[in-house]
Amino acid sequence: MFTLLKNTNLYSPEHIGKADILLSQGKVLAIEPDLNICGLSEVTTIDCRGKTVSPGLIDQHLHLTGGGGEAGFASRTPQVTLTKLIQAGTTTAVGVLGTDGISRSPRDLYAKAAALSEEGISAFMHTGSYEVPTKTITGSIRDDLAFIPAVLGVKVALADHRCSFPTTQELARIVSDIRIASLLSGKRGLLHVHMGSLPQPFAQINELLDMGLPIHHFSPTHVARTESLFDEAIGFALRGGSIDITSGGSRFTQPEQAAKLALESGVAANLITVSSDGNGSLPKFNSQGELTGLAAASVDSNLLLLPKLIDQGIAPQQAIALMTANVADSLGINKGRIQLGRDADLCIFNDDFSLHGVIAKGKTLLLDNELLVIGNFE
Repeated sequence: MFTLLKNTNLYSPEHIGKADILLSQGKVLAIEPDLNICGLSEVTTIDCRGKTVSPGLIDQHLHLTGGGGEAGFASRTPQVTLTKLIQAGTTTAVGVLGTDGISRSPRDLYAKAAALSEEGISAFMHTGSYEVPTKTITGSIRDDLAFIPAVLGVKVALADHRCSFPTTQELARIVSDIRIASLLSGKRGLLHVHMGSLPQPFAQINELLDMGLPIHHFSPTHVARTESLFDEAIGFALRGGSIDITSGGSRFTQPEQAAKLALESGVAANLITVSSDGNGSLPKFNSQGELTGLAAASVDSNLLLLPKLIDQGIAPQQAIALMTANVADSLGINKGRIQLGRDADLCIFNDDFSLHGVIAKGKTLLLDNELLVIGNFE
């Protein structure tokens, strides 16, 4: 079975322009201005005239099994559904745990990631949660990374009133475990760090870098939460580290403005990524600090951010790369680009960058904004 996308305006994310794209067996088989497919049988053709095609979006910070719990068990958000991810243009998801490493576990997160992979998209995870010592699947950070393909790194929290306040030596041991396991398994290996708003959030990371630990193992996220945090994140990026801006959740400025500020500060465009923090808890409090309402963060904030980035004057290929190629490179996965032999994960956009279609692993999941695949129990 073949799928042919005709007359696309292709961003791979580099701007290719007019191109036909042939897909089969979950891979990109051919990219040409005018493909001749005479002799092929069972071809489904999608006319993309007037449409823009990009790599499928990669969201590297999703609470797949739910987040929250800070206001009691009833404040735990539910698991994310496959259809919500499809409608967000997300073809690759990376699951994380949050504050709650008590009633939720890395094993449960692994099961959810595996389920989404079976249902139609690609899904990975980071082991651990906010807490140190790190809870894992196998009982060992090294074993989780070395023997479980879906595990890309370790999640911790720093500079947050809910974190475990690990010592620099404890963090060094975690990064050492990540490094050894990544060398053995061929993974990039990440310490994915929830950055809070307490003073000097990057102090320990900078200490670890000064000790000689490679900067590519560090993946700080929520870096636009406060202005002082963002300033330190810019310094980290100027040292060669990748920084992740959250498209949903708390921020000192809008995420599209934060991305533009990072670029204007001299940060290399390929070192900026975007993630949603989707399905995390969004509690609402009154002036007395009393809980008045609960909501789950939207998983489509990356998709909604894309046209805003372009409106800020960021070139479309750069804006698309922030949530495709840049993320894949930071994670060390073979995703994020439309190239021969690569995974057939694509988004089809209307001229205003609203979503028209989604293809993941070569299968069309959404077309003309209509869902063609629905997850189990939905």
